[in-house]
Amino acid sequence: MLGILIANLGTPDEPTPEALRRYLGEFLWDPRVVEGSRPLWWLALNGVVLRTRPRKSAEAYSKVWTEQGSPLLAISLRQLDALRTALNQRLGAPVEVRLGMRYGKPSIAQGLQELLDAGVQRLLVLPLYPQYSATTTASVFDAVAAIFSKARDIPALRFVRDYHADNGYIEALAASVREHWQARGQGERLVLSFHGIPKEYADRGDPYPQECHATAARLAAALDLPAERWNVTFQSRFGPREWLQPYTDKTLEALARDGIRHIDLACPGFSADCLETLEENAMTNRELFFAAGGERFEYIPCLNDRADHIQALTDLIARELGGWL
Repeated sequence: MLGILIANLGTPDEPTPEALRRYLGEFLWDPRVVEGSRPLWWLALNGVVLRTRPRKSAEAYSKVWTEQGSPLLAISLRQLDALRTALNQRLGAPVEVRLGMRYGKPSIAQGLQELLDAGVQRLLVLPLYPQYSATTTASVFDAVAAIFSKARDIPALRFVRDYHADNGYIEALAASVREHWQARGQGERLVLSFHGIPKEYADRGDPYPQECHATAARLAAALDLPAERWNVTFQSRFGPREWLQPYTDKTLEALARDGIRHIDLACPGFSADCLETLEENAMTNRELFFAAGGERFEYIPCLNDRADHIQALTDLIARELGGWL
């Protein structure tokens, strides 16, 4: 029996300080996310961060929470259903598909257990991070490996490292941008905002920034955009250390001050809309752009459960299963 585990970052159970404290405690204690001295970080995390940040984060989550709950979870469940249908049609053989979040629920452990209970003997893990980073993709690998390190009988395992230059993924991104332009008009500049990581992580060998720039360049080429019409930026920095630059918020302010009045912003590194795309960009950074003199800010949604995105992921999975079918 074939099994697919799709994985994403995760989400709190509800937009409350208590739920955020649990979620952030799990997320920020991951040594892949925050490197350095564990005793010192434990003191800072429990003595400062988890006393102050949960309330602020809960307020942000409350702005984007839906009747279905967290946007990321709701979209991920739709992606799960769409992929299950598409894969069973494509492969011509029964395949079990489950969702596992690296932090929060449903957990990776729960997803893996459900697959094993279903009799899966060949397992493919697909982290829904197009660009590889140790902070995200490798952390999913760690979680899977930790679970199987305690198992006596483990399935054959394959792991998708990244798909930042996958043709189907790039084509779906380009189609989403073109459709937005057709419906809403084209801005003077396309800003491609990726989640940031501390600069020192990249300096130590994390290939994430190179893969982000490669995705952006391929997308710009597919859209036939000249270099002066698009920017790559990095968002969501946390703490005092330097992160990958240029920063999204500072870039938006600079563009407005330079006379750019209409920008479009897309987030090619996020497979589904979430707090960082909906609250940070479509709300907070939008207001920063207006305050600096901008007049029109268009947020282009993530690929979410678009048919072309599901098709691209289905094709990717089918290739990765080569020899197992």
